[in-house]
Amino acid sequence: MASNILFLPFRRTNAVSMSTAIKQYISTKYDQHPDMFKKDLETIDYMRTHAVNSLEAHVSGISKVTLYAAQLVWMGGLTRTTESQNNLRFELANILFNLAALYTQLAVSLNRSTSDGLKSACNYFCHAAGVIAHLKDTIIPDLRTTPPEDMDTMTLESIQQLLLAQAQECFWSKAVKDGLKDSLIAKLAAKVCDLYDQAAEYGTKSDIISTDWIHHMTAKHHHFAAAAQYRASLDCLDKRRYGEEVARLRDSLVCVNEALKESRWINKIVLGDLNGLKARVVEDLKRAEKDNDIIYLNLVPPKTELKTLDRAGMATARVPQEVSDPFSALDGKGTYSQPLFARLVPYAVHVAVSIYDERKERLVNAQIIDELEAMTNRLRDLLQSLNLPGSLQALEKPLGLPPSLRTHAEEIRQQDGLHKLRRSMREIDNLKKNDAGMYKEGVDLLRNEAAEDERAKARHGTDRWTRQPSEQAADKLYAQVNEIDGYLKSAASSDELVKTKLKECESAIQVLEGTDRDLEAYVPSSRKAILTPEIERAADNLRSRLSEVNKLEHRRRSKVQELRNKVKKDDINGAILTETARFEREYPMQKIEPANFENLFEERLEQYNEDREMVTQEAESQSQLKTSIQRANADFTKARSGDSSTKEREQALQRLENAYFKYKEIVSNLNTGRKFYNDLAPIVTRFTDGCRNFAYQRRVEAGQMETDLSTALSNLNLNIQDQKERHALRSHYTMQQPQPPPVRQQGNPSTSTPEQTTIAAPTPTRAPQPEPGIWNPTQGIKFGAAAAAAPSSTPLQQGQQYQGNVHNPAYPNANVRAPGQWDVSHGVRFG
Repeated sequence: MASNILFLPFRRTNAVSMSTAIKQYISTKYDQHPDMFKKDLETIDYMRTHAVNSLEAHVSGISKVTLYAAQLVWMGGLTRTTESQNNLRFELANILFNLAALYTQLAVSLNRSTSDGLKSACNYFCHAAGVIAHLKDTIIPDLRTTPPEDMDTMTLESIQQLLLAQAQECFWSKAVKDGLKDSLIAKLAAKVCDLYDQAAEYGTKSDIISTDWIHHMTAKHHHFAAAAQYRASLDCLDKRRYGEEVARLRDSLVCVNEALKESRWINKIVLGDLNGLKARVVEDLKRAEKDNDIIYLNLVPPKTELKTLDRAGMATARVPQEVSDPFSALDGKGTYSQPLFARLVPYAVHVAVSIYDERKERLVNAQIIDELEAMTNRLRDLLQSLNLPGSLQALEKPLGLPPSLRTHAEEIRQQDGLHKLRRSMREIDNLKKNDAGMYKEGVDLLRNEAAEDERAKARHGTDRWTRQPSEQAADKLYAQVNEIDGYLKSAASSDELVKTKLKECESAIQVLEGTDRDLEAYVPSSRKAILTPEIERAADNLRSRLSEVNKLEHRRRSKVQELRNKVKKDDINGAILTETARFEREYPMQKIEPANFENLFEERLEQYNEDREMVTQEAESQSQLKTSIQRANADFTKARSGDSSTKEREQALQRLENAYFKYKEIVSNLNTGRKFYNDLAPIVTRFTDGCRNFAYQRRVEAGQMETDLSTALSNLNLNIQDQKERHALRSHYTMQQPQPPPVRQQGNPSTSTPEQTTIAAPTPTRAPQPEPGIWNPTQGIKFGAAAAAAPSSTPLQQGQQYQGNVHNPAYPNANVRAPGQWDVSHGVRFG
């Protein structure tokens, strides 16, 4: 059925099983089995089927669509991957567009010949505009992918302004029907004119809005410019401003003639409204000019002196609560208002667990274990600088091997000494090669994809090849390139440092892993020294200090092992799930974020405060032990001054002692390196997989773009006429405003032309009017012009009522004409 307002068509879709995709997603991303959610899976399929099939103008469809949209928003908070979130957002965008279309079709289906019908239609259009605004400002920017071509910013903006214009028009029609003041009706009409003008302007910048719609909006813009001036003229008549009345009626006639230029593209209902308005304006203009010329003799003001009409905007974009706050619809009171898949652990919970584990590992390793090991290494460096315990061992046992040396040598033999170190280095090299190979594969994929994109851009040109460059489209992947490269270079530097350490002490370790005979051959014997009481006291004191060092190292190793066991048992999953349940119970409408668990993190990490205090105590103990060792060694060295009989033996024993600790350090370094490359492997794998997926998607996208470009070139000739019309309309809204015509000398008011008395508001662009009686070559040759210029309806006598139009009660039926009068637009009929 034809109407003087437009409605949005529904977006169509195919039958898709949401449950199949969700079931597969749960299987791959969660530890829970999909069969746990069998009822929810059936429900989501049922809701989608009814939401996408509610393609009729009935109010029951609103709840179906809004409930399904609310479930989509709820499910979006449970997903972990960007791809799945984009799929849900795309589905949500289409569902909300259909909701806006449903509101518009409900508005069109109403009986707008009554005040209640006009009021309901206005509300529906305002809700539709609110849904489109929410879609444009909230949903589409959060899509993170290229939006559908018919949901670009210009298209949605044009639709929103059109819906607001139609809502304002309904309010204007109600004001006319209710008999409100002409000054207020004029303000309402002026606002309708502005909204239609904005809708048409955005429409010309869109490649989706049809030219028929743009012509409709343009005709409506001029229509309500004329209506505003007509109502302003009636207000002038009431206030006895007869000259201004004539000026506004003349401008109204110019505007309505501009609207009639769109008659080729507008429907009969809109054309009937325009003809009805023109009939009124022509009749009132004749009467006003006659009265002013004969009776009032008021000066008809020129266009530049007319006051711009005020605007009264009554239509606003109102987002329904079910759309702005979708969780309010999931209150659990209805059959389908229960949040689906609520038993799935939210993704934020998994993120929170990983955040806590990372903080816990960083605190324990960096602030406790690493600090203890660093203090122990500093203590060993001190002993090495003092040539301890080599000097003491050489004095106490001038022949044979000290027991501690035999113990260290046996430990190295059991661990396979140098063979173990070289085997670990080969394993680490293989891990490094695998990681580097995967990394290089990902970098090559990005490099090749960028080269393909550049070749395509050079082939098609930057004007047609408009997609984002590779570095912008995959900015996170390109950021990982430098990040992983830095990891590999840093690790390679550490590997070389470990190899240097091994090279420096390799010969001494080789001695330690040999037989006792090899050790005895390496360590020279010395003659038995004469031990004076002073030397014995100094040696006993130093031996006690070294014993304290051994006890300290053993205590620290035990504490580190206990701490590692404590960290392993520290599982925060149960506490986070409990906190999640409490948070959902107290704040059911608020989205769960990892930041919600910060207080819980701080409470759990407090259990490591005593371990951090232990580090402080160990530092104080080591400082005191260091001072006592230095003092005891100084006394020992002073007591043995002048005795060099054990010098060579001391040096050999100290080299072996240092080699043992260096061996332990290298083993620790190699374990750290192996862990690093094992941890790096999944990161590099994800990076390479991401590069592979990105390259594949870009290749598919490039193929589609090339197909579209080829299709566009082949259809260019078919679309040239449409493009010319669109270009003409776009130029109409971007051209500069013409300069106002010069004001002629004051004369007889009745001889003024419409061009001289057109007004400032609204200011549509109008074609110049020909002088009466003079043929204009640009207008072509028209026959029957005199008849066509006559009003299409019979003028009414003062006080006579017009018959109402069912689509627009503000204007009479344009088809009413006086009996016996022939209308040239109806042709010649016989019989």
